[in-house]
Amino acid sequence: MTTHLTAGQHALLEAELQQRQRALRGQLDEHLHGQTRVERAAERLAQDGDDAPQRAPELAMSAALTDREQRELDAVNAALKRLAQGEYGSCRDCGADIPFDRLKVEAWAERCVPCATKREQHGR
Repeated sequence: MTTHLTAGQHALLEAELQQRQRALRGQLDEHLHGQTRVERAAERLAQDGDDAPQRAPELAMSAALTDREQRELDAVNAALKRLAQGEYGSCRDCGADIPFDRLKVEAWAERCVPCATKREQHGR
């Protein structure tokens, strides 16, 4: 269990993660209208009829946005799970404490800045 976060910092970050989780779920519900991504795309293509080729870029952008939101929601959910298990705030790669200031910016961060930078430089 990480101990570098104070109880207040821990509570603040947990509340932020929960708020972001609710916001992302709302955005996904709005974009997908209760359907899977594939179902929503098929429905939109069927509605477009002859306009489908012209609307393809819009559909691609919508799908990319939905994918980004889903990836972020998955990261938030994973952070909440780590928080519940007492593993929150430790770098996934090196085990070092992730500073509070980094977690304030990206509460679902899994890596410290050096490890995240190294990972980005290697294209992962």
